[in-house]
Amino acid sequence: MTNSSEQTRIAIAPGRSLIIAGPGDITNETCGAIVNAANSSLLGGGGVDGAIHRAGGPAILEACREIVARQGRLPAGHAVATPAGRLSAKYVIHTVGPFWNGGQQREAETLASCHTESIRVADELQLRSIAFPAISTGIYGYPLDQAAEIAVSSAARALEEASQLREVKFILFDTAALQQFCRVAKVYAESKSLRMDSCHVT
Repeated sequence: MTNSSEQTRIAIAPGRSLIIAGPGDITNETCGAIVNAANSSLLGGGGVDGAIHRAGGPAILEACREIVARQGRLPAGHAVATPAGRLSAKYVIHTVGPFWNGGQQREAETLASCHTESIRVADELQLRSIAFPAISTGIYGYPLDQAAEIAVSSAARALEEASQLREVKFILFDTAALQQFCRVAKVYAESKSLRMDSCHVT
């Protein structure tokens, strides 16, 4: 982790931006919602999930338990919102990414749904901004290059269709993920003839 970060912004539509940023810690984001790469139990875990629960405090876990008691475990590709506890964001949107099984078990469809459903929930909450980690690329084993392509394209489409949301941000924890997402974003922007700006943030 460094004390500076890179930021790439794509103008998806007038007043709507997709931003790739990092290396960074998503728990520090001040926005409408940060997305938690949760497990189906919603009871916390390792990686981003554990970091969000530790930083946000017990209010998040309490809300997650109420959701599970009401509707059961959260299926992969679905999303639910809870208060954000001590975090700077207003909400945490929990979504369950797919385990990588070679690409033949509808992993791509499920990962795309994580992004579109999270954005749908944020839009229903009338939020203006949402921040994602690189879902499923940790212990779930999703290849980073493929995950980045799905994340960027599905989030961009969902942002374009949203009624309230104006900013989708990807906060990447390390340089490898940042570089891969930036590469994918550049290709996406060029394919759609969208304006893209890059800067170095200290």
